[in-house]
Amino acid sequence: MTDQDRVLIGRVGKPHGLDGSFVVEGASADPRWFKPGSRILIGGVEVEVLTRRHARARPVIKIDRTVERGAAIEVPRAALPPTGEDEFYDFELIGLEVFEEGGRSLGPVKAVEHGIANDALALESGLLLPLVGACVITIDVAAGRILVAAGFSNPD
Repeated sequence: MTDQDRVLIGRVGKPHGLDGSFVVEGASADPRWFKPGSRILIGGVEVEVLTRRHARARPVIKIDRTVERGAAIEVPRAALPPTGEDEFYDFELIGLEVFEEGGRSLGPVKAVEHGIANDALALESGLLLPLVGACVITIDVAAGRILVAAGFSNPD
C-alpha cells in the first residue's frame, strides 16, 4: 500500500495514564476509526484498537502494541465512506489548481481551513477563498482543477 492509498486520521500524541494509552492528536471527527476492535495503520503497520475513552474532547486509545509518539495514524483510502454529490474530502482538494473565470491561475490549494460559517480554500499564494457556491463554480478532482468566480481575488 502506497502513501496515496492511505489517509491521515491523526497522530500518536502524548501518553495518557500508565496502561500504554495515548491521546490522538488531530483526530478525525469520524469516531468509528477509534472504537475498540477497529483496525488502523500506525507508522504503516496495522494495529487493533483495544480501548477508547476521551480526555478534553480528544480520543484516548490503547492499541495492541507500542508505537512511537508522532507516528501517523492512517486508514486505507478504500475504507472511507463515499461522499455525496458535491462533497469532497479535504485531501482530495489539496494540490488542485485554482483558476478564476477568464482563465487566470490563482495557484494550488495548500489546505482546507474549517470555519464556523463556512470552510475556505487556502492557496499557496496566501489567498483564502470561501468554499461557498457564490465563489466556487466547479470542482473537478479528475482534471485537477477548481474554477472560481471573478471578484474573490485581487488582480495581480
